[in-house]
Amino acid sequence: MFAENAYLVRCDASAEWMAVDPGGEAAAMAEMLEGSGEPLRAIVLTHAHLDHIEGVAELAERVPAPVHLHPEDRPLYHSVAQQAAMFGHRVRKPPPPDEALAPGQPVILGACSFEVRHTPGHSPGHVILYSRAASLAFVGDVVFAGSIGRTDLPGGSFHRLMASIREQVLTLPDETRLYTGHGPVTTVERERTGNPFLIPQHPGSQA
Repeated sequence: MFAENAYLVRCDASAEWMAVDPGGEAAAMAEMLEGSGEPLRAIVLTHAHLDHIEGVAELAERVPAPVHLHPEDRPLYHSVAQQAAMFGHRVRKPPPPDEALAPGQPVILGACSFEVRHTPGHSPGHVILYSRAASLAFVGDVVFAGSIGRTDLPGGSFHRLMASIREQVLTLPDETRLYTGHGPVTTVERERTGNPFLIPQHPGSQA
């Protein structure tokens, strides 16, 4: 329905999994995990908009794992039924979040670690997950290939979004791959140099 990108992340060193933004892919994720026989250690949400959380209830029921969410997005998370109703859609109530995401408290997946960076703007509690070792980041709906996240939903702020991109995304190494919430994978360099929303419009200006 929403063409949202959901990710299953495996730490090869410890044969453990993490689900990022299960969205509408919960059934496929659960089937893959059940077939692997390997544990799901975390369900991590970059933010709590409907398209990213609608599958949490099913995934957590079939393959139990703690749900990680930034506290500032809890109101959105708990209003999932109201969000769904806006689209004439019904979803199951997700379980309460188990872990609070916060900068400086990495998400640990076996031998792998993901830095939490708070990136408000698209939603108040939006975060990205950055792995320096793997040179990648899961960026949710902060930035896309050639575009940026919308800010016209409740809790959105264009100025906060642009600050988040400048301070938390564009400061990553250029080669960092950005796994976005919608659309194709991109890189920091590609967006820094080619994203029309991020290129300064005149000398001395800031994106």
